[in-house]
Amino acid sequence: MAYKTSALTKLVVNSLNFKSSLISQQNVFKYSRFLSSEVNKGSEGSTKDSASPQLLSKLFPQTAVPDQAEVKAEQEKQKREEEEEKKEQDKQWKRMKLGFYVFGISMGAMGCWTLYDMAQPERDSEGQIIEDEYSHLPTLEQYKSRILKNLNYYQKFVQEPSYEKLLPDPLKYPYIQPKYTLVLEMKDVLVHPDWTYQTGWRFKKRPGVDFFLEQLGRTFEIVVYTADHGMTVFPVLDALDPNGFIMYRLVRDATHFVDGHHIKSLDRLNRDLSKVIVIDWDANTTKFHPENSFNIPRWTGNDDDTTLFDLVAFLKTIVTADVDDVRDVMTYYKQFADPIEQFRENQRKLFEQIEEKNREEKQKAPSVVKKWTPSFLGHK
Repeated sequence: MAYKTSALTKLVVNSLNFKSSLISQQNVFKYSRFLSSEVNKGSEGSTKDSASPQLLSKLFPQTAVPDQAEVKAEQEKQKREEEEEKKEQDKQWKRMKLGFYVFGISMGAMGCWTLYDMAQPERDSEGQIIEDEYSHLPTLEQYKSRILKNLNYYQKFVQEPSYEKLLPDPLKYPYIQPKYTLVLEMKDVLVHPDWTYQTGWRFKKRPGVDFFLEQLGRTFEIVVYTADHGMTVFPVLDALDPNGFIMYRLVRDATHFVDGHHIKSLDRLNRDLSKVIVIDWDANTTKFHPENSFNIPRWTGNDDDTTLFDLVAFLKTIVTADVDDVRDVMTYYKQFADPIEQFRENQRKLFEQIEEKNREEKQKAPSVVKKWTPSFLGHK
């Protein structure tokens, strides 16, 4: 019985010890779970705290707060880019200055060589010096005189027409040379230039230009004289005048270049100026010979223009009247702001005078019946 009691006691003690150890293990496990849960809560809170600004910055970029490290890195990157750009600009400026220096030295050397070449006397095919009007002068005077002579030559080459005679000599018999020469400006007299992004340069024909050339091409020597380049003028005139009523074409190289303007040189036209009529809208282009110019209003491209029709009547009147010196007629019309309008008014007055004269002649002329009545009745 005692054995049984001690065994029972041991069993109870062992069970109590096992239970207590189990309880302690459970407590330890619970405590560890409590600690881990607290840690997880803290980490979750920190994750939420760190994630919330990122979420806000994505949804609302204006509220984003940049990281200091990123800001600093961006500033350093920008600073490096600015330094590199500045270095590149310095390199470009140095290259540009070097180019200017090289260009200046080259032009200076070329200028010196040009002056030296101008100062040298001419040589024949064997290399012997050809004496000129400066050969008897001292060496420096020779060089100076030859340089001035050559510079004057090139100045005249730029300023004056390329030819001594702009037109060939008048035709001889049996060929027919028109008595009068009609010099026309092309731009804004015969055609009007127009430019757009879609089409580029186009030229619009003036109303009546075909009738004008056809009517006057048989009685006038028609010459187009303009300050534009030939590469612009020739294609336009080829399309404008397929029948060849325009006999001659003079362009920029046939003008005088004075004070920045191209002036038409009638002195080299090789024609009798008393029979030359210039039609232009710009009085400055013929300022050397204003008495030969008939200035009309500039055409701007309007379709209701009738100026060329009136010009045909005006010029045919000169031919019909066989005017000996057209400069007298041009000088008379030059005093009016619109000579074409004045010509119309003169024509109207002339027609009125002719009609009035015809009426007076009809009234003065005796009737045929009155002449017959006395003789027929035996009365005187």
